[in-house]
Amino acid sequence: MRIEEIAAMALEQVNGDRYLLSNILFARIDELSRGAKPLVSKSVKNSKLSDIALLEVAEGKIGLDKIEELQAKDF
Repeated sequence: MRIEEIAAMALEQVNGDRYLLSNILFARIDELSRGAKPLVSKSVKNSKLSDIALLEVAEGKIGLDKIEELQAKDF
């Protein structure tokens, strides 16, 4: 699947809110960079963290509620 298609699917998951999508992606990329395991079948070594995070959102595996839950555990 092309990245444009994945991005369109991810936007659908957040009702077209690009600002919300960028916030979710930023938070998830930060988690992945600190060692979080991807929720999709992509390797952190072979894929960009942004592509992994975008695919996770597109597949509905990560969203704002999950990000807030994970960040609450950090504090």
